[in-house]
Amino acid sequence: MTNNTRDWKPATQLVHSGVLRSEFGETAEAMFLTQGYVYETAESAEARFKGETPGFIYSRYANPTVDMFEKRMCALEGAEDARALASGMAAVTAAILCSLKAGDHIVAARALFGSCRWVVETLAPRYGIEATLVDGRDIANWEKAVQPNTKVFFLESPTNPTLEVVDIAAVAALANSIGARLIVDNVFATPLLQKPLELGAHVVVYSATKHIDGQGRCLGGVILSDKQWIDENLHDYFRHTGPSLSPFNAWTLLKGLETLPLRVRQQSESAAKVADFLAGRPEVARVIYPGRADHPQADIIKKQMKGGSTLICFELKGGKKSAFAFENALDVVLISNNLGDSKSLITHPATTTHKNLTDEARAELGIGDGTLRLSLGLEDTDDLLKDIDRALKAAA
Repeated sequence: MTNNTRDWKPATQLVHSGVLRSEFGETAEAMFLTQGYVYETAESAEARFKGETPGFIYSRYANPTVDMFEKRMCALEGAEDARALASGMAAVTAAILCSLKAGDHIVAARALFGSCRWVVETLAPRYGIEATLVDGRDIANWEKAVQPNTKVFFLESPTNPTLEVVDIAAVAALANSIGARLIVDNVFATPLLQKPLELGAHVVVYSATKHIDGQGRCLGGVILSDKQWIDENLHDYFRHTGPSLSPFNAWTLLKGLETLPLRVRQQSESAAKVADFLAGRPEVARVIYPGRADHPQADIIKKQMKGGSTLICFELKGGKKSAFAFENALDVVLISNNLGDSKSLITHPATTTHKNLTDEARAELGIGDGTLRLSLGLEDTDDLLKDIDRALKAAA
């Protein structure tokens, strides 16, 4: 990475940062589809394994193409170091568990993706790690949940699927005061609209499957933090448990990063227009969008986000029957549990992504039978509005 990388704007970083060219001088990043590496001498192999000389050892540990993706993400996020993993949930699980042991305690915001809640509520306690879920919107709830053995805070902001926003700086300050680490899942904001490390968070995780690839092609995840935390906590966990990203997926994600600013800008512009359109419709009970003045945490959004979002949460008055009728009437927008794609996608969380939660837990999070999550793609906004208008009439 060149010395002037830190002075580049994000769009330039996402095209040029972290490039490692071979002796052939290729324009596009090279794809190193290799499991292992050879050494000129036995002595050079020994030195590399000792860490005395730089170089790659095994692609489960590190790979040149994966290394380029990690460095590019570091440049964008403003992080010292990163590890790329096979999926977003591999990243979440590793980030939470790598620094904990039996007897430690996690405090997490209750508004989480279903699999994230499972890691916190079900998996961690199996290994003797206690967990407390709180309404993350009020810092007082975080303060009350702190125990002498609290080591990790974990949150999403904006949350999945109701787009609640948590004051990252306030939670980070509390974490610092007790010697804990704040891990932020920043998927819904993307690194372009929110930078948790600048707000005081210690670790950031992404499902690169979403906006970073953004074209429905491959899975991936990434963890970013300071080098000391990664060396002391994540490095050995990553090396010995093997959740590494494939070089092919890393190459695909590198190419996705090149167009990330263009896609997020278009998707956010469409989302803002669609949110305003939905807010004016009689079939809709409520609309939650971070770019609107009526968002419950609008003041916090102004402090920590550079834009709205590519996603909208809204609720239809007719419950599940209307929600299903709406989905089934769509033509341009596709029914899917994914998000952050170039295609617009609609999700019914109560029967898909959050179906494993109890009725009480879903109600607590504001996920009703009529709740829908809409991820805006790259289609013409007018075509999307016509499609949604037609579907609303069908739902009514």
